[in-house]
Amino acid sequence: MPYTLEVCVDSTASALAAKRGGADRLELCADLVIGGTTPSLALLRQVKAETGLPVRALLRPRFGDFCYDRYELAQMEQSAAELVEAGADGIVTGVLTPDGVLDVDALRPIYAAARRAAAAAGRPVACTLHRAFDVCRDPFAALAAAKELGLATILTSGQAASAPQGAELLRQLVEAAGSDVEILVGAGVSAGNLPALAAQTGARAFHLSGKQVLDSRMTFRREGAADVGMATRPQRKTAHRPGLTLIVPTLCVGMPLGTLRVPARGWDAERPRLYSHAERGNNQ
Repeated sequence: MPYTLEVCVDSTASALAAKRGGADRLELCADLVIGGTTPSLALLRQVKAETGLPVRALLRPRFGDFCYDRYELAQMEQSAAELVEAGADGIVTGVLTPDGVLDVDALRPIYAAARRAAAAAGRPVACTLHRAFDVCRDPFAALAAAKELGLATILTSGQAASAPQGAELLRQLVEAAGSDVEILVGAGVSAGNLPALAAQTGARAFHLSGKQVLDSRMTFRREGAADVGMATRPQRKTAHRPGLTLIVPTLCVGMPLGTLRVPARGWDAERPRLYSHAERGNNQ
């Protein structure tokens, strides 16, 4: 059975690079450098039109934890319908309770909104649980909840920093999920380790972004100016690695460059800070 390769992108240029690299489907987001947030409807429509690939849209209203207040949950429910109406083939989201349990009561209306929009459009929609799964209290309880919600996919590293480190739990999850839920292996997946991960876990679906940091074309900078969303030094960008070869059945191609831009300095992209509701000043 062939593998499914999902590539996470946040621009049309990167989506086209992923297609040239052999992606079977895309996860579309904005702000990939901070883990991704909900993409615009304009970006979704453009990516669908330009690539022709199945696109699952991330539904995440902000950076940070996955414990949302009632205002954010209302936004997520509305956005789920709008994304599907705009052409998304699936939505990718997750909500946890403060004590780390999958919040089924919060998720049910969000997924229901996506399904109603899909039914109105006369097409199916795939509902995915994202890596909120990897920071939940009990992965097997969360898997059971995902089955109850009728989810198609769980994106997970096996509750580890990377999929290779979580391989043993991934194997157990693949067995427990059976044919009910696709276990989509992500975090640290590369051409070099994908065959071994498939053998170790039994998984048949893999998720990666394949990016690297490159110099931006921006050379001018106004020294001493107030922060306007970019560093005073020339910006840098991350992009799909040139020459990435994906060793999967019927697939052996190079992934060219994409276009995600990130600041040159100012924070650690590898360790983005999570903040609590109290720190954000959210009202429950």
